[in-house]
Amino acid sequence: MLRLLLGRAGSSSVISLRRDGFAYEQRFSLVNIKLKWVKDRALDAIVAGEGELRAACLLVSILACDPRHCLPIYHLLKHRKQLGLSPDLRLSTFIRRYPTLFSEFPVIAGGSTVPWFCLTDGALKLHQEEIEIFQANETDLVERLQKLLMLTRDRILPLQTIDQLKWDMGLPNDYSFSLVPHYPQLFSFIHLPDDRIGLKLLCWDERLAVSQLQKSSLAAAVEHYHHQWQQQGVQTLGFPIRFTRGFGLKKKCMQWLEEWQQLPYTSPYVDASHLDPRTDVSEKRIVGVFHELLHLTLQKKTERKNVSNLRKPLGLPQKFTKVFGRHPGIFYISHKCATQTVILREAYDCEKLLQKHPLVGIRERYAAMMKEGLLNRSRGLYKSSPCKSQEEDKDHSLQELEFSTPYNILSEDNLDENLRAPC
Repeated sequence: MLRLLLGRAGSSSVISLRRDGFAYEQRFSLVNIKLKWVKDRALDAIVAGEGELRAACLLVSILACDPRHCLPIYHLLKHRKQLGLSPDLRLSTFIRRYPTLFSEFPVIAGGSTVPWFCLTDGALKLHQEEIEIFQANETDLVERLQKLLMLTRDRILPLQTIDQLKWDMGLPNDYSFSLVPHYPQLFSFIHLPDDRIGLKLLCWDERLAVSQLQKSSLAAAVEHYHHQWQQQGVQTLGFPIRFTRGFGLKKKCMQWLEEWQQLPYTSPYVDASHLDPRTDVSEKRIVGVFHELLHLTLQKKTERKNVSNLRKPLGLPQKFTKVFGRHPGIFYISHKCATQTVILREAYDCEKLLQKHPLVGIRERYAAMMKEGLLNRSRGLYKSSPCKSQEEDKDHSLQELEFSTPYNILSEDNLDENLRAPC
């Protein structure tokens, strides 16, 4: 039964759906099954290795926007909140950890020394390569954004919600004015009822309205590795399932999961308002939505908090994130870096990402440069900076400022002006 349940690695297993007993019950009620969480060291290592990478890449992007590629500490402090660093870590301390990316020089101003930071030649060269990859993969990034909006009921998301996902999806940090305006036939900025600015998809692309699970199923069917069962036009697909080594399933859980895999699959791109949220059929649809959402990310993972405000746009019931815990064979929740990160298990072989986007390669090179800088610094190859963080102490209040555009104060008249690139 276990082999039937799990199927081949990386593929789904589907069996004929019975109408009696357990399968029938799942159609009309949500079965009360709870699977345990088991630590996965390989997937935890993926999250832990990215602890400070995002902050460093964002700082590189900010500094690269300046014509001199150099800014004072009090300017960088304005972006503090978006960096996601620990509150007790000084920004200047963080920047000085990575001398292969950032160099520092003091400037005397008002009788005190102010630290200025600029990009090293290596960081500037790597950033230029990153821009070239953005340009070469622009169509792919635009389609990811289209599919994200197509998952929602009204094809609309607040920019703040997209901002939370832009790193994971590979969107440029300044996507709202460097990418979106180039496609006026696809996207439009709109004012939401709560006075925020939202992004609306103007046209539906049927070519994109196919989930990754459906694509994989079709490919597997062609190779005769997968069988799909249909009744009255309803498609039945099972999700690829992998468990942490040593994960034990009780017989009751195995039976439930086997039957759950056989339930009808509802594409995340179709209207599911007719489904009763109290059933396992509805739960399978929710799993399908997040399965697809994670496939839209570069590394098939995102922080749990990034999807917490997607309930209404995606038309999901209350406590929808419980599906992550109920399906540990599909999703893994890592607790590293003082947060919860949801990872799609099928995308990894131990720590290896099976399908690597070119932007992931750039991020790995940033990580390698950061590691080299830490090692060189520990060997004493860099002198300690004579600068004191006096200005950082004076401007500590700037840490509360947001880097993102204050969408809530934009008016229709100044919308275009506020979304124009600052660099």
